[in-house]
Amino acid sequence: MKPDVSLDFTFATTVEKVWNALTDSNVLAQWIWNNDFKAEVGHKFQFRAEPSEWWDGIVDCEVLTIDEPNSISYTWASAGETTTVVWTVTKEADNTVRLRLDQSGFSEETKAREGAIEGAKYGWTSMADKLTTILA
Repeated sequence: MKPDVSLDFTFATTVEKVWNALTDSNVLAQWIWNNDFKAEVGHKFQFRAEPSEWWDGIVDCEVLTIDEPNSISYTWASAGETTTVVWTVTKEADNTVRLRLDQSGFSEETKAREGAIEGAKYGWTSMADKLTTILA
């Protein structure tokens, strides 16, 4: 299945620092949202953002796979939609680190809604901008 959202980010840092940013609850809170994440397959956790009039601010997740320090995946369930997020970490030949995000499983209804996928891309890109600052 082709991912609905695929984004690549490049950082001038180490694989270990990027992996830590993906798996340390305190660091995740700095660039995504507050959470009770644990890097354990089967662990159920939540990301908690500021609620709005359209959204309760809660994303329910469950860790699906961990291949340290190469990839991690988890479910991402919010506002009646459940998708899968996969992060892949790769050291590049120029000693930078590529972080790839693939998010798949959006419903056909969501895909049909104008801007839904673009909104997800915008949100992830904004979060990655925060991550850039943290890793600098």
